[in-house]
Amino acid sequence: MISLIVAKAQNNAIGKGNRMPWHISGDLRYFKKVTTGHPVIMGYNTWVSLGARPLPGRTNMVISRNHTLQPGSGALCFPSLDTAFAAADHVMPEGEEIFIIGGGQLYRAALPFADRLYVTEVETVIEDAEVFFPEIDPARWKLESRSERMYDEKSGYYYSFLIFTRK
Repeated sequence: MISLIVAKAQNNAIGKGNRMPWHISGDLRYFKKVTTGHPVIMGYNTWVSLGARPLPGRTNMVISRNHTLQPGSGALCFPSLDTAFAAADHVMPEGEEIFIIGGGQLYRAALPFADRLYVTEVETVIEDAEVFFPEIDPARWKLESRSERMYDEKSGYYYSFLIFTRK
């Protein structure tokens, strides 16, 4: 099963300056809880934004046609999404959930293959964002659940967790 997990603003903004435009502790805890124990696939810029360090408790897979990772980096590098999916299929049990964790190009490439979307909807608009999540087409996706509305005191943002499944 292929899942995308993302925190996005109301205008689908997800990044600015190779960073997320907010820091919401509750979202980071949710991300860790949902993805731990599963393979995570990310683009090279996402890998760099994480400090070029692997996320613990997950097989870290990085997609890059132009970069290689140093031996001992703690991540596997693949030239394409297809090769990463093929590698994950060989090492995972049948039905295991694979998470795409960013960035924008990888989300666009993976969306047609996705079975589930985990979306943290942040109640803001980031006008000067540089990276965006693709539109979620209601003709293709069904909202399965929505958490209660939460507030992060440090950032000042309200947010909710939504889960969509492919129709």
